[in-house]
Amino acid sequence: MARRLFGTDGVRGRANDDPMTAETALRLGQAAGRHFIKGNHAHRVVIGKDTRRSGYMLENALTAGFTSVGMDVFLVGPVPTPAVGFLTRSMRADLGVMISASHNPFQDNGIKFFGPDGFKLSDAAEEAIERALEGPPDLVEPARIGRATRIDDGRGRYMEFAKTTFPRGRRLDGLRIVVDCANGAAYRTAPDVLWELGAEVVRVAVAPNGFNINKDCGSTHTAAAVEAVKLHRADLGISLDGDADRVMIIDETGEIADGDQFMALIADRWAAEGRLAQGTLVATVMSNLGLERHLESQGLRLLRTAVGDRYVVEAMRAGGYNLGGEQSGHIVMTDHVTTGDGLIAALQFLSAMVETGQKASELSRVFQAYPQLLTNVRFRKGAEPLAEASVQSAISDGEARLDGRGRLVIRKSGTEPLVRIMGECDDPDLLRRVLSNIEAEVARFA
Repeated sequence: MARRLFGTDGVRGRANDDPMTAETALRLGQAAGRHFIKGNHAHRVVIGKDTRRSGYMLENALTAGFTSVGMDVFLVGPVPTPAVGFLTRSMRADLGVMISASHNPFQDNGIKFFGPDGFKLSDAAEEAIERALEGPPDLVEPARIGRATRIDDGRGRYMEFAKTTFPRGRRLDGLRIVVDCANGAAYRTAPDVLWELGAEVVRVAVAPNGFNINKDCGSTHTAAAVEAVKLHRADLGISLDGDADRVMIIDETGEIADGDQFMALIADRWAAEGRLAQGTLVATVMSNLGLERHLESQGLRLLRTAVGDRYVVEAMRAGGYNLGGEQSGHIVMTDHVTTGDGLIAALQFLSAMVETGQKASELSRVFQAYPQLLTNVRFRKGAEPLAEASVQSAISDGEARLDGRGRLVIRKSGTEPLVRIMGECDDPDLLRRVLSNIEAEVARFA
C-alpha cells in the first residue's frame, strides 16, 4: 500500500499542521494500540520526547489515544531516542514512542515507534498501523481505560546502562571534553555520564527552552562546539543532535570527523579484536567511497543499504552484523543498543583514546575521503524527472565518465519534491562537470 503518513523515520512534519497535529497523534495512538494489543495481559507503552514545546501537546494526545484503547502509558519525559528503545525492552512494554524531529528546528516534530524488542518498526508494521487508521478505534469500556504514570528515573536508568558500555576499570580522568547537546534530549544525560566517568566536562547548548533545539548548535551546526574545543583547549568535542541518536566528533585541533571516519575506526578495532561480526560494516549508499576502499584494504566488507538508519538496522539484523551507521553520525552497535546512540558511540571513541593513549586527531583520520558533492534540485508538482529519457541519458553519461574513478547516487526525496544528486570522484573538476550536467537536465522539470 502507499504510505501516506510514515516516512523513512516515523511520522514527521510541522507542529500543528497536518499530519503533526494533536488529532493525528491521538488517532495514531489508537491505531498503534489496536495493532499491538494482543492477548489478555496488561499492555504497556513507553513515551519519551525531546525538548520541543510541541512535545507537550503530542505527548498528551498520544496518551489519550493509547489509554482510550486500553493501554497503560509510562511517561519518561525528555530522554534520548535510544533511551526509549532501551526502556521499552527493559520495562517489558509492548511498544515505545519517541516524540522528536531529530535534527530539525523546533517548528517541526515527529513520532517514532519502537517494538517490544526495542527496535524501530518494520515497513509492514507501519503499514498495518496506517490501515488501522482507516477504521474506527477499538475504544474500551470505562473499566478498561488505561492509566498514565510518570516514570521519574527513566533517564537515570538509561545513564547507568550507558556507563556499562564503557570498559570496566577504565576512567576518563585527565580528559577535558566539550559536549554540545543541541539544547535537546541529552542536555543532562550526556554531560552527567561523562562527568561520572571522570572527565572534566565543558557543557554547550544545555539550556533548552522549547524553541532553541538544534538552533546554531548540535551535530548539524558544529561551529559552537568547534569554538568551545579551541577556547577550552579540550581533548575532544562531542556534538549530538536534538534527540541524541547521532554524533559528530571534533578533535583537539577543531577538525570534524563524520560518521564514516568513526565507523572505520570502530570497524578496524573490532576486527582486530575478533568482535566485528562476519567482517562486515553496514552503511548507506551515502557513505564515502574512501570508506569502502579502506575496508577492502583491511580484508573487510562494506554492505550498503538505502538511506535511513532504520534500513541499516534491518540489514544488520537480517545478516547477523553488529556494526553499522550513516555518514551523518548515526552509529548502531547492536551488541549494546537497538538504534543509533550518540552518547554510547562517543564512549566507544573515548575508550579508544584511553586504551591507546592517542589523541583524537590521530584516531579520527582513518582514511582519505574521496571528494564528495551533494546537490538538491526541486521539481514541479506532478513531474517525474528521474523517469525522463533526457535525465536518464545524462545519468548514464555521467556514470560512464566516472567509471572506475567514482560513483553517483541519485534518488528522489521521500519527503519533498527534490531530486538528490550525490557524486564522488578522485578528480573534483570532473565530478563538478558531471553533476552540473545532470543537475541541468533535472532542472528542466522545475
